[in-house]
Amino acid sequence: MDEILRVRDLRLATVDKVLVEGLSFTLSRGERFGLIGESGSGKSLTSLAITGLLPDAIRASGQITLAGEEVVGAPERRLVGLRGNAVATVFQEPLTALDPLMPLGRQIAQPVRRRLLRQGLPATRPDITREVHTLMDQVRLPDPDRLMRAYPHQVSGGQRQRVAIAMALACQPKLLIADEPTTALDVTTQAEIVTLLRSLVTDLGISLLFISHDLAVVGQVAERVMVMRDGHMIEAGPADTVLTRPRDSYTQSLVAAAARFDAALEGDA
Repeated sequence: MDEILRVRDLRLATVDKVLVEGLSFTLSRGERFGLIGESGSGKSLTSLAITGLLPDAIRASGQITLAGEEVVGAPERRLVGLRGNAVATVFQEPLTALDPLMPLGRQIAQPVRRRLLRQGLPATRPDITREVHTLMDQVRLPDPDRLMRAYPHQVSGGQRQRVAIAMALACQPKLLIADEPTTALDVTTQAEIVTLLRSLVTDLGISLLFISHDLAVVGQVAERVMVMRDGHMIEAGPADTVLTRPRDSYTQSLVAAAARFDAALEGDA
């Protein structure tokens, strides 16, 4: 498979603290890769580095090659061209990611219009509306005409997250980064979003970088995983191996804790 992302010896640091160090991994086209870690492990910072959206106080060194373009040290004008076209991100809480004062249809339409203009295609209102309907169908949103007129607070959390995914797909990225996309959702809706993401990778031929602290969810999504702790890679490999037969003691503790949590839930049922 063609390589869409290569991270080599990534180091992220402020003036007085190293946040991520020595991080290396690759992601191929059509592959689902999981990044696992507790809060503060550096997984979300890594995703920001990939998209060139690190805070000014954090400096990156090493190599990040995205769709053949080097990200580390690239000028902002080049990074702007990669965002949307090469990579797009879905964040944890769509209620804060979406504009509360704008109808959902218009929020999806904005990146659609930018993409059509960039591709030199007609961008009339009917053209944009047709594309918005297609995206809403791809993310399995029902009754698109009603939802296009609705505001974020008028729909469920799962529907808001599907809108956020539609917006991310609007520019037809090669890589979709999903940063804790199921954390704010109930268990049933989590399963629906996981199924949706898996099907989108297959149907659209895109790659997925799935970031989460939830081992069970990552196990349902990813083909390969990497476990992070304190900014370092702890263990990496096929998901079914790392999550069922981990070699590192830290990964073993994570798996054991997840098993105890599942057992407690079953006992309460």
